[in-house]
Amino acid sequence: MTTERIDRTGVGLRSERGPILLAVMLSVGLVAIDATILATAVPSVVADLGGFTQFPWLFSIYLLAQAVSVPIYGKLADQRGRKPIMLFGVGLFLLGSVLCGFAWSMPALIAFRLIQGLGAGAIQPIGMTIVGDIYTVAERAKVQGYIASVWGISSFVGPTLGGVFSDFISWRWIFFVNIPLGMAAAWVLVRRFEEKVAEKTSHRIDYAGAILLAIGGSLLLLGLLEGGVMWAWDSPTSVVILAAAVVLLVVFVLVERRAAEPILPLWVLGQRVLNSANSAALLIGLLMIGLSTYVPLFAQSVLGTSALVAGFTLAAMTLGWPIAASLAGRIYLRVGFRTTMTMGALIVVLGSGVLLTVSATSAVLHLAAACFIIGIGLGFSASPSVVAAQSSVEWQTRGVVTGANMFARSVGSAVGVAVFGAVANGVVAARLGDDHADLEKVPAGILAPAIHDVYYGAAAAALLLVAAVLFMPNRITEHPVR
Repeated sequence: MTTERIDRTGVGLRSERGPILLAVMLSVGLVAIDATILATAVPSVVADLGGFTQFPWLFSIYLLAQAVSVPIYGKLADQRGRKPIMLFGVGLFLLGSVLCGFAWSMPALIAFRLIQGLGAGAIQPIGMTIVGDIYTVAERAKVQGYIASVWGISSFVGPTLGGVFSDFISWRWIFFVNIPLGMAAAWVLVRRFEEKVAEKTSHRIDYAGAILLAIGGSLLLLGLLEGGVMWAWDSPTSVVILAAAVVLLVVFVLVERRAAEPILPLWVLGQRVLNSANSAALLIGLLMIGLSTYVPLFAQSVLGTSALVAGFTLAAMTLGWPIAASLAGRIYLRVGFRTTMTMGALIVVLGSGVLLTVSATSAVLHLAAACFIIGIGLGFSASPSVVAAQSSVEWQTRGVVTGANMFARSVGSAVGVAVFGAVANGVVAARLGDDHADLEKVPAGILAPAIHDVYYGAAAAALLLVAAVLFMPNRITEHPVR
């Protein structure tokens, strides 16, 4: 398929775009499954490689690499085209997967997870950018539902595969399983996706901006992710890391003001549509990390369910999301973006209210229902915000805009880890007099109110989400697909 064969209204050879959409879905599936498959295999990994105290870095290093590389890939995709950056990301992710599968020690596995994260940093934002390139706003109404369904399916497939491989084959296969999926996606992209990049011009790569953003962003996320975990918030380590992050990011802003082709143009921070979409993404990232961290813990440690049931309780959220995302398009085409997103944010508030009614004596279905309602609300809020942001800019800047949106969600997740962790640990410390208690070993009578306070924080974030989406224009002038 060639993008030239799609007319300026976006009504093209729909069957020709199908394989490209499938390739994007397979690629996003790599990242989506990886988000859940490793957690269930951690005991097997530690039993084989050792390094129990180091295993949290399997997740932190991956998130760091993914988050800080997203804006850089977005800019490169605008300069060089989507196809080469997407293929590079898939290839890097597969390389990291193979190396992880052959890892001989915990430090080696952590290093190879870094490579995986750098690949993942290209896959999701560039995949979403490709969708924005080849489908109109009206068509993306349905396509966004397909993409969201990948995450919903992965929330079930990931933990199941992780458990099966760990118990019956080997934990190493949780990485090897990525190879056929990634190769299939790459093959389709190579064979069927041809894009018309702007006439060949020389580009000046903003190396200084990329380095400052990568290091400054990494330190910021590192400080937020590990503060209160690896070191105390008021420790010299925490102060130095966060102070260095602030200094580097300030210098980054100064450099971007003078760069010929900045890696993250500052105009991204000055447009109403993008500010609303990115603020919503940050709050959605915060909400999601709060739920994904504390809902399973509450289900297991307070309600007394198994790990599998706890996982399915959270999966109710990722089930509600694609249902709403697939319906959102029909709604925002009729009533507008702001109205649709506001409705979604209000549903998130409703779900958060239901979550606050969950107690130690509640049924697990009560908790699952709250997650499902929140998932519905997020589907009506998140998907239209991405479509609105992409539609408000031309092809030459769509990669940067998509990357900035994904980066905002990653920062929100890191902030959520810090804020919600501080809230829960503060309650536990006050009741036990222990600043370093393991939440998974805290008595249910103390853990329940600690997590309940986290739910209050989630409700506050939901209210802020309502405020953020109110700034989104209701109608947006769409730039034509290429």
